[in-house]
Amino acid sequence: MQYRHLIEKLIDLGLEEDINTGDITTESIIPESMNAVATMTAKQEGVISGLEIVKMVYERFQKDIVFTPYFKNGDFVQKGDVILKIEASYPTLLRGERLSLNIFQRMSGIATETSKYVKELVGTNTELLDTRKTAPGLRILDKMAVKDGGGTNHRMGLYDMAMIKDNHIKMAGGITKAVEQVRGKIAPGIKIEVETTNMDEVKEAIAAGADIIMLDNMGNDAMKEAVDVIKAADKGIKTEASGNMSIPRLKEVAATGVDYISVGALTHTVKAMDISMNIQVQK
Repeated sequence: MQYRHLIEKLIDLGLEEDINTGDITTESIIPESMNAVATMTAKQEGVISGLEIVKMVYERFQKDIVFTPYFKNGDFVQKGDVILKIEASYPTLLRGERLSLNIFQRMSGIATETSKYVKELVGTNTELLDTRKTAPGLRILDKMAVKDGGGTNHRMGLYDMAMIKDNHIKMAGGITKAVEQVRGKIAPGIKIEVETTNMDEVKEAIAAGADIIMLDNMGNDAMKEAVDVIKAADKGIKTEASGNMSIPRLKEVAATGVDYISVGALTHTVKAMDISMNIQVQK
């Protein structure tokens, strides 16, 4: 699993803040030797994401749990569907319940919302991108959820793609100089994206050798003109539409011919999917 070390750190922090020195209620009432079975059930329809994370959380308490998923990440589930079953000690199931559900519900909520945007782009040549507008520390999980929902992951952080924005352009003295300075410092193969807001900036970004040109907060007509000019340059430059992108607008924006549409709302405004957990003593 890519970025596994980040996920392990996230689980460490989640357990530290929730359990710390111990689950004093469970330890007072339920013996460690008591076995039980837990099921997680969808309380609404949606797309699930995060099954492997749920398993990782429970394996922190007990290595020999029996984890049985009935669906896979990216699957659409109906209200009432039993998503998974976990067989473990009763205390283990209680200790991992809150953290696993918090993660599973959030990731499934993101995947579900992403799938709604992706559905609008069916039949077009435009892909849906996520952004860096994620919850601190949860980025890898947020982006995994976007992918499970059918979206495409953009850069992970500030280190794997150069994004030249207005403040960089201002400090460098223009788009051309900014691209030159970045190109001279980064490793071969790292792409450079340039943020533009008008046709003059678009033309300068083309001439400067940008790999991707972001069309930021442009109207549809201006965006269509920019895409046509970029394609006519025949340099293999990709285009990204960004700024105030909503589901009702997606088809119109895709019709301009952009390669990507980025949407911050996929991860910065998250409504968790309703998933419940029920525990029964194993007979």
